[in-house]
Amino acid sequence: MKYEKISDKVYRVKMRDASDDELKKISDEMGLALNLEEMKRIKEYFSNLGRDPTDVEIHAIAQAWSEHCSYKSSKPILRKYIFGIESPHTIVVMQDDAGVVEFDENHAYVFKIESHNHPSAVEPYGGAATGVGGIIRDVLNMGAKPIALVDPLFFAPPDYPYKKLRQGIKHPRYLLKGVVSGIRDYGNRVGIPTVAGITYFDEGYVNNILVNAGCLGIVKKDKIVRSRVTKPDVLLVMVGGRTGRDGIHGVNFASKVLSEKSEEEREAVQLGNPILKEPLIHLILEANEMGIIHGMKDLGGGGLGSVVGEMCYSGGVGAEVHLDKVLLKERDMAPWEIWVSESQERMLLAIEEENLEKLKNLCDKWDVEISVIGKSIMEKNLRIYWQGRKILDLPLNFLTGGVEYNRPYKIQKIEKMQEIPPEPKYREIFLNLLSSINIASKEWIIRQYDHEVQGKTVIKPLQGEIGFETHGDAAVIKPLHDSWRGIAITTVANPQIARIDPYVGSLYTMDEAVRNLVAVGAKPHALSDCLNFGNPEKEEIMGEFVESSRGLGEAGRFLEIPFVSGNVSFYNEAFRMNIPPTVVLMAVGIIEDMRKAITTDLKKEGNPVYLVGETREEMGGSDYYRMIGVRSTYVPRVDLSETKRRSEELLKAMKSGLILSCHDVSHGGLAVTLAEMAIGGNIGAEIDLRSMGVMRDDFKLFSESPTRWVCEVQRGKEGEFEKIVNATKIGYVGGNSLRVRDGERWLFNVHLNILRSRWKNGLKDYLG
Repeated sequence: MKYEKISDKVYRVKMRDASDDELKKISDEMGLALNLEEMKRIKEYFSNLGRDPTDVEIHAIAQAWSEHCSYKSSKPILRKYIFGIESPHTIVVMQDDAGVVEFDENHAYVFKIESHNHPSAVEPYGGAATGVGGIIRDVLNMGAKPIALVDPLFFAPPDYPYKKLRQGIKHPRYLLKGVVSGIRDYGNRVGIPTVAGITYFDEGYVNNILVNAGCLGIVKKDKIVRSRVTKPDVLLVMVGGRTGRDGIHGVNFASKVLSEKSEEEREAVQLGNPILKEPLIHLILEANEMGIIHGMKDLGGGGLGSVVGEMCYSGGVGAEVHLDKVLLKERDMAPWEIWVSESQERMLLAIEEENLEKLKNLCDKWDVEISVIGKSIMEKNLRIYWQGRKILDLPLNFLTGGVEYNRPYKIQKIEKMQEIPPEPKYREIFLNLLSSINIASKEWIIRQYDHEVQGKTVIKPLQGEIGFETHGDAAVIKPLHDSWRGIAITTVANPQIARIDPYVGSLYTMDEAVRNLVAVGAKPHALSDCLNFGNPEKEEIMGEFVESSRGLGEAGRFLEIPFVSGNVSFYNEAFRMNIPPTVVLMAVGIIEDMRKAITTDLKKEGNPVYLVGETREEMGGSDYYRMIGVRSTYVPRVDLSETKRRSEELLKAMKSGLILSCHDVSHGGLAVTLAEMAIGGNIGAEIDLRSMGVMRDDFKLFSESPTRWVCEVQRGKEGEFEKIVNATKIGYVGGNSLRVRDGERWLFNVHLNILRSRWKNGLKDYLG
């Protein structure tokens, strides 16, 4: 017998005399998701103590050592490439639950993006909703008011054949609708606008979808709260929701591959409650304004098992916790269940005893429950008590310090090749691209989200004439009522390029983040990354992660844009199929006067149209080659010096009032960019590709070379614009169609009504 009952609901786990097979069995039976080497390390530790661990101790270690909490596979790589990129305006970088960056003399903005992939694959509505709830708390616990959300999502195509699905895998259409509903209902009900996102489709996500969520908030600099306790005898107080059995082993579940048995782990998916979250937000913000919060952290991944240890370990103290003081949803919960539960809408506050009554009064005001569960102590140990009996006693440097791996990796050699197809029928391929699911309008999704709540969204996710809106490159938020200084927000990813070359994929994604922010007139300011990869125990997957991180780090340092927060999601694998390497960036820019912000829609007949940047014959990862089934490993190469130079030129021209509309060139190339601008402005354009040089017209139209924008310049200001920006005039705004030629050769002439119909109905046709 490996388990011995020692008190009410508490067992001792007999590890010291366990064989390797028995250790593996213990890990499986207890749902620890620890490997044999980790179990042997725990066995050795307790053998040296001369005792066996309690079940609470084993579960606590498993939570703290999970990939999700400890970053045991990614830390060495992140330290090498991404950590340490700072700038004068950063305040809190890669230390707490969200990054903090200076906004103006008195305020800072706080933001982060993270994943909620496994829960959303099992229960799409609840998994996505609690992903939103969790990221809101990450921003809130820095003392900031959440003011904007983003939602990058990745699925298999919605028309994926049912007969090809593996057992236990849900259909992409079901997952898409469930995820969107969960994000919609949580964000709308809690009253925070969803202003940016991605919806991307690829068969590589059929067994493992990705649901990433980001949040941005605003805080006074003197009200920033840290996720730490820095002295003894500070009370540990839980506020918000009660603790239940939902979300048990959530971080363990997120730290292993999905299988046909994953459906049986639905208890790992938390239950969100936005109606409770809304008063909890008010409570926290009021308590913070009163200055009574010493430290704070949300109970997300790992629950109490992560939060208490992390808050105290980072502050250099220990903790004493009485689990029978925790308010419960359910009767007869075992102490280990209470400790690892990830029930939602809970926050842990560190409060001086003299301020406890003030906090209780606020809780009464907002009808939020409160319980004092322990205090910080001088010794750097964690001690847990149950009904007066000590059931856990571990040093935090062993428990929370965790484990770390230098995993072996293999970088795949890329064989350079590019097939050259016959020239296409341009009108046909253009319209097919425009209606393809990764380019077509995402209005069906965007319109379900309230992007107007709080009244701060100045530039919307859909831009243009009312009734004719098109996709924007970034949203612009007005965080302060008495200032025109704005925050631009965008999200970007490009798995198509990263699948061929992860390093270049990261450079391209960084370049696109810059392009999107510059397109609205914002100077790129800070980044948060969500790095989604397969199983890190496989050398080729770890190689993808290394190369992706290397690309991000090089670009961030050269462009002087810091990564201030982030998340790594590994084990996105099912049935031996790993997702494409998926680097998602949430990028934030500052716009000095949002009244000068630029949108994507064309404005006025007769204005000249310019192409900024160089178009090259590099078709690897392009939507055009993907659609026609032609292969290329020549991915778009990024010149960071060009990214920096061209961005500065455009921002200078925008500040001078020379540019009326701007759109970056990305998916679908120049042709799609022009179409989206025409759709939003409800006005056409005539374009001549002759000035772009000598190359085939399909490369001119559909290449996705980086560092390119299309700009509509104010008529009569061409000379001023050309003095500032090195650009090529390619046509003029006007008419009711998009007309494209190369000299005397006409390639297509498509009426706006046809453009709009094909673009708007592309995704709808798949969803029914």
